[in-house]
Amino acid sequence: MLDNQRRSKSKTIPMSKKLLKVIGKTNAEFKLIGEGDKILVGLSGGKDSLALIHAMKHIQRHAPFRFEFEACTIKYGMPDEHYEFLTKHCEEYEIKHTVYDTNIFDVSQDTIRENSSFCSYFSRMRRGALYSFAEEHGFNKIALGHHFDDTVESFFMNMFYNGSMRALAPIYKTSRGVHLIRPLIQVRERQLRDFATENNLQIIGDEACPAMMKDVKMPHARASTKAWLAGLEKENKDVFKMFKASFKHIHDDTFLDPKRWNRDDISVSSEQ
Repeated sequence: MLDNQRRSKSKTIPMSKKLLKVIGKTNAEFKLIGEGDKILVGLSGGKDSLALIHAMKHIQRHAPFRFEFEACTIKYGMPDEHYEFLTKHCEEYEIKHTVYDTNIFDVSQDTIRENSSFCSYFSRMRRGALYSFAEEHGFNKIALGHHFDDTVESFFMNMFYNGSMRALAPIYKTSRGVHLIRPLIQVRERQLRDFATENNLQIIGDEACPAMMKDVKMPHARASTKAWLAGLEKENKDVFKMFKASFKHIHDDTFLDPKRWNRDDISVSSEQ
């Protein structure tokens, strides 16, 4: 009873019913959060992760089950890297927040491969640090703030640049035994941008990425893919609705991957 009273009195930021409906539907469809979960939320300070911690707060307040969550910001070890305002923001909304010190930036001087993507490297290292923190403190799930625009961009980037058909899963079990979840995976980026603007949230932009400290040409793949998709949506306002429908209706027996076929018993498929 006391726990329910605390949850109802806890301060929250308003979120649109439409946004919360999408997040709630995603949780119901993929069973991302459940009774007794202890969830670590990666908080970079960007609009996506800030929206995520407040979405988690709303879910915790209204869900018919109990779970815990905390926020964690990975500190890369760069000069003049400060996250005090994030800690203050979390304190205001009674969200436990830890800044996790690492030496990722120093290590990168020697370990990053020539001609590799600095952004991808630091993303992997940041996630590895989150895994370590989760393991050290008994979290069974890690929540990240990827949205639907991210997964569409990743799908086409994988197709165009890696020769594979792969998107971002709403939930999967990592090799280290922790489940990674993406509660915002069906939310459009513009909804998160509107949330940040409407609530006057102070956000951290690309300037906080360690890759910005490197004297290299920044990778353009995601930016060019994002621009291409924006052009498609300008021509067809429903194109992202079609992407979402496509991601839920996958006919994997219509492609050329030999592993999908049993040559002794070819499955019956609709005419192509």
